[in-house]
Amino acid sequence: MIHFFSDGINYAIPFKNELKKWINNTIKSEGKKCGTINFIFFYFSYLFEINKTYLNHHTLTDIITFPIENLPLSTTKETGISGEIYISLDRVFENATIFNTSPGEELCRVMIHGILHLCGYSDKTTKQKAQMRVLESKYLRVKEVTLPSME
Repeated sequence: MIHFFSDGINYAIPFKNELKKWINNTIKSEGKKCGTINFIFFYFSYLFEINKTYLNHHTLTDIITFPIENLPLSTTKETGISGEIYISLDRVFENATIFNTSPGEELCRVMIHGILHLCGYSDKTTKQKAQMRVLESKYLRVKEVTLPSME
């Protein structure tokens, strides 16, 4: 099951059913099964605090992914990939400008990036980052929905 939440911002993700289908198809393409995945949308200041508190990183980011077994209060044993994906919408908007893409397309890239982390991919090394980019682009090409401008 895939859920979308926002905290501290007024944002409702459009085309939920289409996005869920795309995400589920991505997970299946990776040979995995979907468990419970929560996408939570914030502003960057809150995400920065999560980054410092739980990962001991003192940097800004657009996304943080926690597999369910790494959640601080988790006692659930899920079948399939499960976790929480925290996304900073304002960082996504900034990155869309930097990378010369639409905010909707950048949001989809970030969302699938989190899914790839839950599927077991890492982006700690240059080689791993390159692999993630290739996979992100692959799954963006098969996406059947285009998110409207969100600003």
